[in-house]
Amino acid sequence: MTTNAPRPEVLRYTAFSTAPDGGNPAGVVLDATALDDRDMLAIAADLGYSESAFLAAPPAGLGGQEGRAYSIRYFSPRAEVPFCGHATVATAVALAERIGPGELVFATRAGTVPVEVTEEDGAVRATLTSVEPHLEEIAGADLAEALAALGWPEADLDPDFPPRIAFAGARHLVLAAATRARLADLAYDFARLETLMHRLDLTTVQLVWRASDTVFHVRDPFPVGGVVEDPATGAAAAAFGAYLRDLGLVPEESVLTLHQGEDLGRPGELTVTLRAGDPRVRVGGTGARIG
Repeated sequence: MTTNAPRPEVLRYTAFSTAPDGGNPAGVVLDATALDDRDMLAIAADLGYSESAFLAAPPAGLGGQEGRAYSIRYFSPRAEVPFCGHATVATAVALAERIGPGELVFATRAGTVPVEVTEEDGAVRATLTSVEPHLEEIAGADLAEALAALGWPEADLDPDFPPRIAFAGARHLVLAAATRARLADLAYDFARLETLMHRLDLTTVQLVWRASDTVFHVRDPFPVGGVVEDPATGAAAAAFGAYLRDLGLVPEESVLTLHQGEDLGRPGELTVTLRAGDPRVRVGGTGARIG
């Protein structure tokens, strides 16, 4: 962006809530054509949200309807990230308010992400479909370091949910708390966890507690983004859905509800849908403009 060029409009939307003070806020720039990496990082840092999204023209061959396909990039206050679910939902809601609900297609650094936007009873809802996910085991020494950084004894983990690194556009370490009280008590060593996450190329640590067969409460420390905790994490929700299915912890065909942000005073709800025969994971939620 040249020094005399006007700064593009920066919208503010929340994802996974119909209330502006719920869910996870994101900055949205619908035309970032004139911005370079430093400009986008500066805007994201100025906003201070966990991520902000920046749209530009689609690459050749992306597909999708004309005017409904875009390139999208995501920046935290510290760095670019390959994929961000809540900023995708926020962007889709912002576009739907301008061009109407329907199908959108985004080209992300992680791959192509389609989004379906609907409107029901005045609420706009966006559902993204992830790139193909995968799981990997975590080394014992790395797990021990993660638990030490969190201040969690290994005995506080739920033995039915083995620790894994899960990917559905970004990498997340999944750790399951044995109790809701353990999940609620989160006071971690920011620098220590950040160092481990950089070494393992993790975007967040997905901390979960199972409330019922299909309902989970989750939290996501995000020190690598310069944020203590992400209030609602769509990319991690997609990775967690793949984790649950691949380890046989839920049926192959499932609809799951994830509650996130309650411990931060920003409650949000994420719907994770698994379909038999399709390895991809769908993550949906409502959104609303802030201000």
